[in-house]
This record gives sequence, C-alpha cells and structure tokens, in this order.
Amino acid sequence: MEKEFSKEQKYVLARKRVEKIAKFYKHLAIYIVVNIFLSCIFIAGDMNDGDSLTQAIFYNNNYKIWFYWGIGIIFQALNTFGLNLFFNKDWEERKVKEYMNKNDYRN
Repeated sequence: MEKEFSKEQKYVLARKRVEKIAKFYKHLAIYIVVNIFLSCIFIAGDMNDGDSLTQAIFYNNNYKIWFYWGIGIIFQALNTFGLNLFFNKDWEERKVKEYMNKNDYRN
C-alpha cells in the first residue's frame, strides 16, 4: 500500500533525506582529514623513536583508528543509503536480463 503525501510532506521528507546525506559526507570528510593528521603524527612519533620512514609508514598500529572508525562510517553509510548502495533496482534488472539471456529463460 503506497501512501499519498502532500507537496509539503514530500518537501519535508526530501529535505530530511538531503540533510542526512550531507551529514554523512561531512562525517566522511572529517574522517579522512583527522585520520591523515593522526597518521602523520604517529609516523613522526615512530621516527622520533628511531624507526626509519619505511618502518614507520608500514607499522600497522598507526592505522588502527582508520579501521575502527571506518566501521562506524560503513554503518552510517548503510543507514544513510541503505543496502541499495550496492544492490539497487538497476542492478537487479541488469542481473535478471543477464540470466535470461545467458540461460535462455525467454518465452
């Protein structure tokens, strides 16, 4: 059953959706900038402790925050865009046509 919305209700729903998407992209930008900054600080600290640049760059503990915060980003992306981010209607239709052509399910 499909609900009928007035123009004002549609506008409010669309506005909330856009705000949610904007909030996600702001969070993603902050994630990237802060993690680059922190990684640089960690690498510089390791170099001060006597590691070479290569050792400091490839030290896994410097990137743990990317992983754990990234999990939060993934959940926020799924909350914002839903599973349609990966499997949208276009993808479904393309797969149906592909299997129909591949396996001759045509009438």
